[in-house]
Formats: sequence, structure tokens, C-alpha cells
Amino acid sequence: MNTTIRLRQILALGTALAGLATSSAALAQQQAADTPAKSATEENQTGDIVVTARFREESLQQVPIAITALNGSALAEKNLNTIQDISRLVPTVDFRDGASNKDRTIFVRGIGTITTSPGVEASVSVVLDGVVLTRPGQATLDLMDVERVEVLRGPQGTLFGKNASAGVINVVTKKPTSTPTAEVQASLFEGGEVRVGGRVAGPIVADKLLFSISGLYANFDGNQVNLTTGNTINGYRRYGGRAKLVYDDGGPVKITLSGDYLKTRDDVPNGTFVASTRVLYPTNALQPNATLAAILAAGGITPSLTNRTVRSTFDSTVNDKNFGGSAQIDIELPGEFGLTSISAYRRWNNVQHQDYDATDRLTAPGITGSQVAGEDFGTVETRQFSQELRLTSPAGRFVDYVVGLYYLDATTAEVYRRTITRLESGVPVVYPGIADYGITSRNMAAFGEATFNFSERFRAILGGRIINDRLTFRHERTSNVPAGGVPGITPNIANRGESSKTDWSGRVGLQYDFSDDLHSYATLSRGYKGQAYSVSFNMPQASTQVLDPETSTAIEVGLKGSLFDRLLSFSLAAYKTRFNGFQANFPAVFLGAISTRLTNAGSVNSKGIELDATLRPSRNLRLSTAMAFTDAKIDQFICPSGTTCPNYDGQPLPFAPKFKGNIEGAYTVPLGGDYELEFASDYTYKSATQYQITQNPDTIQPAFGIWNASVALAKGKAWELRGLVKNITNRDYSSFLANGNVSGVVRFVPRDVSRYFGVMASAKF
Repeated sequence: MNTTIRLRQILALGTALAGLATSSAALAQQQAADTPAKSATEENQTGDIVVTARFREESLQQVPIAITALNGSALAEKNLNTIQDISRLVPTVDFRDGASNKDRTIFVRGIGTITTSPGVEASVSVVLDGVVLTRPGQATLDLMDVERVEVLRGPQGTLFGKNASAGVINVVTKKPTSTPTAEVQASLFEGGEVRVGGRVAGPIVADKLLFSISGLYANFDGNQVNLTTGNTINGYRRYGGRAKLVYDDGGPVKITLSGDYLKTRDDVPNGTFVASTRVLYPTNALQPNATLAAILAAGGITPSLTNRTVRSTFDSTVNDKNFGGSAQIDIELPGEFGLTSISAYRRWNNVQHQDYDATDRLTAPGITGSQVAGEDFGTVETRQFSQELRLTSPAGRFVDYVVGLYYLDATTAEVYRRTITRLESGVPVVYPGIADYGITSRNMAAFGEATFNFSERFRAILGGRIINDRLTFRHERTSNVPAGGVPGITPNIANRGESSKTDWSGRVGLQYDFSDDLHSYATLSRGYKGQAYSVSFNMPQASTQVLDPETSTAIEVGLKGSLFDRLLSFSLAAYKTRFNGFQANFPAVFLGAISTRLTNAGSVNSKGIELDATLRPSRNLRLSTAMAFTDAKIDQFICPSGTTCPNYDGQPLPFAPKFKGNIEGAYTVPLGGDYELEFASDYTYKSATQYQITQNPDTIQPAFGIWNASVALAKGKAWELRGLVKNITNRDYSSFLANGNVSGVVRFVPRDVSRYFGVMASAKF
């Protein structure tokens, strides 16, 4: 409460000072020249947005890809620090939340991979400074020291590989500077959220050796309460750093060494109950669960879409280490060719401790039924080595091209312990189980893409990638359960498997420039995601069969450009993508508890229209919008072998709202000298969204909108003080709705579930 009062006093004082400064500036008749409103995108000196989506610097308007480029500094000013955060800015991007970041994942255009198995890759690839992150959990990194984030939509397998069948998130971090620089940032928000960061950069040896070092500490106490422990939960603590060393003496060879480390601890609960119903498979009917309802009532929990309290036996926690390093060598060859080598090694260690049933009791007074209680403890260790070589031709010739070779070797090892307690003749009986399993993946590829410049305005694109995958798994589970098993644990098994396959992805297309400021394109792409294994704690014997690859065919047309002397810039894209062999996680009741199974679920399609537009009515005013209409549906659903299920054909895919969009504006008021005042606001709307492929009516998030605003006082680029308010209308919503492990429906609560205030300060030297 005291923190809230202090924050509001600070904001009130800041607003009053800003108002006084504005009045003084008006009396002085605005002695300073106009200062342009800040952009959320990365721009060069000519005002063009610059991206490296095709391994060379290009204007975004001339790249034949539906792509959004987000400026790292602008993201930080909005307190958007993770990929989950930026999904609010890009309408066709969504994010699956969860108690463990091991199970979180990204969706683009309604397509993503939901699974707990390490034997399958994500449909959306995350690339950090040219290095592909192999596991979805690695992508939950903090966006510290980031220059820009590029979101490439649609299949990108030609240049980025097999786990880019739905899109790519390309994260580019800041480079060292040739002059000494230093910057610090600090922020304080309601709810015990603190963020402190800093960066120093400059020359070690003038004109030869440059460096940069950045560090971060962030903490959020949480916005939920566990009634059993009395603790505030659903928060995080993370700290880490990044370092870069660049050798560049002006000669043909440039060497960049990079390293980063991030440690995170969060206490996201294993679901917050919104309903006590349970799903009956295979009919998919909803049935009230009197036992769960009584247990929740006895614990003081009222399940609803706005419930934020839990009563679990202990606080679920996840401890995570995400780190690695890379060496990039760029060589200028004769004839203006460029050769790039990127060697990288990364590790990801994850330890999770979760309350399996998300309650603190087996039964409740006045009822005869009971449920199982469980405690999960798991460890994940991923190691990956990758090597990429690519040759880039000079730009501006008849044929511009990039060709390359890629190698990846990755290993994931998991150990998962589950202890189940259930009442037998009124006596609690404990059944422990442990599973030790892992995956080894090797990927080799040769790729290339060429642009044929038939004229200054007309071009053709042709690219392809040949991919060879080798995937092996091992799995061994031991337990003391009876032959029939108990809910949550099956008897002992030991399995191994191996598969290998060669396949391809590719793209062809045409580009035509109507003028220097108006560009069009049409592309046909094939995406590929490799074979997979459904490997998890409760892996049954039947899951040893390898899943077929997931392939996609996409048609996309786009129009990009600027009008009225660059007063208005826009990007418009329309697409249709069909996926065959769609790899999906399908839930089912297994031994009395809800389990999941990775399966080839048939064919699905995603089609839609996307618009990004920016209007600059004056030098000081900037208005922008991003909107997407997405129609992602199941064409033909194939039930897992040995099961039956309802007809899901024609139903929407999870994480695929029909409409999502945002609008934002910023206005800068010069105050005289180098001082300026900025007013900014944004609003995001998301239509009703189904979060389960089984079409559970209790897992639909109703439509909602979030309104944010900020005011900032700055002195040029030297310093800035900003006050923010998030979720002005105090709109409650869920970032994810899911079936509970034992029964019921649970929600996951986002950071901005309610209105909160904060202040941010930054300075550069």
C-alpha cells in the first residue's frame, strides 16, 4: 500500500512539473526546433526501416516477406521485455503461457506447437544474433540490450531451417560503439516490480578492438496469493548480462565474440481454477465434478474467470539458466563477396517443482469422493552446438544470392519425478515414479536463395533448402504402482527409437516496384518441420512410433510502400497456408487423470489479411496501427490411434483470434533548449480466443481490450523520465486457459491483469 501511495505521488508530481514546463515553453514561443516523435521501429538516416531478414541490410519495404521490425529502445520504454510481451504489439503473434517456461511456446498466424515432449521442435523459430534456439523454453529470455526484434510471418525454412515452418522471431542485440558510451536504466512499478540495467561500450584499442558489456536485474513480487502458504506468487526474479568483443581494423576480416547469461526464478502457479467441471473423453461433454467443487469451496476458492487465488500445498517454482556464446567471422572476399561463419554453443538448464493437482487436500467434509494429489519435480538440460557458413554475393547485379551450409547437434536430457497420493479405504497411500528420458538431434542442411533482377522494377525469387534430420530418443520409467497403474503414473517401461529423413523447403516469388515508394510481391513457399517423438513422463509403449514430418504450403501476396512524400507508410499482406501432418498435443483421460499425447492430427489451414501502417501528420506526431484478420481452422482432424473423438473439422485452432489489432500514438512537445515532453498512448484489442484444440467451452477467453498511456520528460538523448499507467480500464483477462491436470479448468494470470502505475528513468553518457 505504501509503495502504491509513493508511486502515485511521484506521478502526480511529475505530471505537475511537466505541465509547468509546457506552459513555460509556450510563453517562450518554443525556442527549440521541432523534435520528431519517437518511432517503435528501427530506421536508418533516410527514415527507412532497416532489417537483416535475408542476411543483408535491406529496407523493410523492399523485402518480399510479411515482417514487423520493433525497436529495442521503444520496447523498453513500454516495459515490454520478453517475446510474450511483444506478442501484444504484433497482431498475428500469440503466446502460450504455463507454470513452467519449458512448456511455453509462440504462435504465428494461429500456428504453433504445444507439447511437453523434447522430441518435437517448435513451429516458430527464435534466432538470437544468428543462432537458432532449439528448445521453446530458451525463447523465454529477457530482451536486454536489444537493438531490434524482427518478426517474420509465414514459412521461413529456406534461410532459417526446419523449425521455422510458421515464422521466425529474429532478435538482434546492440553492437559495441567506436566511441566510449555508457547508459543506465531503472524502473519501479506497483506490485514490487523493479528493473535496473546498464551498459558500457567503446574502444579497447582505437579503430581495432571494441567492446560492450551490459547487465540486468529485474524482480516482480507477483499478483496472486496462495492461501495455503500465505505467499504472494506469480512473480519472477532474473539477472544476467551480455558481453561482446569486436575486432575490426578496417581490413577484410571482422571478428565478433558474444556471450550471454540469464538466470530466472519464477513462481507461476500450476493453474488458477476458473471452473470445477471436467471433460469426458471421447465425447468431450462437460460434467460437474462434485469432489473438486467441494475441495475448492472448503479451501475458500471461488472458481471464475476473474479468480486470482490458489490453495496449493506449496508454491510451484521454476529455476532457469539460459546461456551461451558465439564467434562470428565476416570476411570480405574479392569482387565484393562476403563470407560469414557463425559458431555457437548454448546450454539451457531448467528445474521445476510443481503442485500436480493445484490443491492442498484429497477430499472435503461432507463428501464421499476423493481425488489424487501429486508433486512433480523435474530437471531439463539442453546442450547445442551449431555451425553456419554462408556466402553472400554483391548487391545490384543481375543475380543477388546467398548460399550456405548448416550443422546442428543438440541433446536434451530430462529427469522427472512424480509422487501421487490417493485415498485407499480412507488411508493415504503414496506412489512415487521417476522417468529418465532424452533426445539427440542432428541436423545438416544446404541452402540458397537468389534474386533475379530482370529490371530495376521487376525481380524474381528462387530459393531452397535440403535438410537431413537424425533423431534418437531414450526413455525409462520406474515406479511402485500396481500393474494397472494409478492416476498420473503408469507402470515401468523402457523404450528407445531412432529415425532419419531427408526433405526440403523452398520459396519462389515475383517482385514488382510500381514506383520508388510502392512495392509488391507474390510468393509460394513450402515449409518443413521434421519427424518427432512423443516423449514424456507418462509415455506409453505405443508412443515409440515416430511422427511424420509437418509440411506447409503457403501463398502470400503483399503491397508495401509510402505515400504523400512518406507521410503515410504501410505494409499489407494476404496469405493462405495449409499444413499437412499437423503435429499437435491431444489431451485424453489416462488412468483417471488428464494426460496428453503428441500426434499427427491431420490437416489445418490458416488464411488472413494483415495491415501495418504509420501516419506522420507532423514532425512531432506519429500515429501507427497494426491489424490482422486470421481464419485458422482444422480441415481434417485425425484422432490418435486407438482413441475416438468428436468431429473437430471446421473448428478454430487454439491461439487464433479472428481479429487482433492495436493503435498507438505519440506526440512530442519541444520545451526549449534540448528539452522535450512526450505524450504516448496505445490500445490493443483481441477477439474471443479458444485455447484448446478439443473446443472446451470453458477455455474460451472473451474479447477484451487493454489501454495504456505514458508521459515522458527528456533532455535530448542525455536522459529521460517517464511515467506509465498500464491497463487503464482495469480489464481482467487470462493469458491462457487449460484443462487441469486432475480435473477442472484453470487460468494463467498475466502481469497486466489489473491497472498499475510506474516510473522509468534512463540516462546516456
